[in-house]
Amino acid sequence: MNKGELVDYLAEKNKITKAEAVRSIEAVIEGIEHGLKKTKEVTLIGFGTFKVLSKPAREGRNPKTGEKIKIAARNAVSFKAGKGLKDLVAK
Repeated sequence: MNKGELVDYLAEKNKITKAEAVRSIEAVIEGIEHGLKKTKEVTLIGFGTFKVLSKPAREGRNPKTGEKIKIAARNAVSFKAGKGLKDLVAK
């Protein structure tokens, strides 16, 4: 399912316009982004947890040349599915 299909589903399910559905989805995404910036974690009970992880700097290799390269430290987002989502997918 892509964003357009999700908009269609949300509009039909809640009997709202597609424009309202787009605004709703964008508001949820914005809320998750805000939560990750502010507290580094967003938990949606039964769905899952988004978390910011710090990845340390490390040494890697260019697969083409085998040359050693330095990979800078960075932050990455991880998602861990909650029990409800895991159970739903397992069926």
